[in-house]
Amino acid sequence: MTIDKTAIRDAATVIVLRDRMTNPTILMGQRGAKAVFMPNKFVFPGGAVDAEDGSVSLASPLPALCSDRLGERSEPGLQNALAAAAIRELWEETGLILGDPGTWTDATPEDWQDFATMGYRPSANALQFVFRAVTPPGRPRRFDARFFLVDASAVQGDLDDFSRASDELSHLQWVPLDRARELDLPFITEVVLAEIAARVTNPEPPATVPLYLHTEEQSLFLQLKGYPMPEAD
Repeated sequence: MTIDKTAIRDAATVIVLRDRMTNPTILMGQRGAKAVFMPNKFVFPGGAVDAEDGSVSLASPLPALCSDRLGERSEPGLQNALAAAAIRELWEETGLILGDPGTWTDATPEDWQDFATMGYRPSANALQFVFRAVTPPGRPRRFDARFFLVDASAVQGDLDDFSRASDELSHLQWVPLDRARELDLPFITEVVLAEIAARVTNPEPPATVPLYLHTEEQSLFLQLKGYPMPEAD
C-alpha cells in the first residue's frame, strides 16, 4: 500500500547528532518569519526532493535495512532520491558536507554544482532512516517527510563552520538534546526528538521505523517493520 501523494511532496530531513555518548547535541536552525511553512519554528535541516536528486550518483548507498524501510508504503525506487535530498539539504542549509572525497564523473545537476566544487561526492552510508511523517490536511503545504539520523563524525570539515550555508535557516546552532524542547518547535519535531532521545546510545539503524500518517479521514501512528521473509523449502 502506497500513500496517496496528491498535493504531497516527498521530503528529507537530517538530524545531525554530535557527541552522542558524552554530551549529545543536535543541529537546528530557525525558519524565517515570512516562511509559508512553519514560520519562526526551530527545525532540523531539510526540504523537498528535487527532480534531479534521483539521478545523483552516490559514493556509497544507504544501509540495506534503511533502504528496505524506505521502500515500504512508498513509490518504488525512491530511496536514492531521498538520500540525495537529505545530503543536498544539509549542504544548502548548513554548509556541512556528508560525502567522500572524489570528483564527479557524470554530469553535475545545477543544485549540486557547489557541492561538487568542494571536491566531494555525496555518501549515504552514514544515514539512518528513523522516522516518517505526513503533514496533516489543511496546511499550506504538505510533505511526506523522511527523517534521517547521522552521527556528526561522518560530516566532513569543521562542524562549527556555517559560512557556506544559505539564508533559509537562521540561528544555526548545536542544541543540547535534553534542552531542545525549550525552543519553539513544530509538534512533529517534538515527537521525533523523543525517538532520538530513546536511540541516542544505540548506533545501529532501527529495525522498525515510526510512521505518523495523516489522511482526510484519520491520523494513524504506524510502524514500518519490513515484510515477512518467505519460509525456506
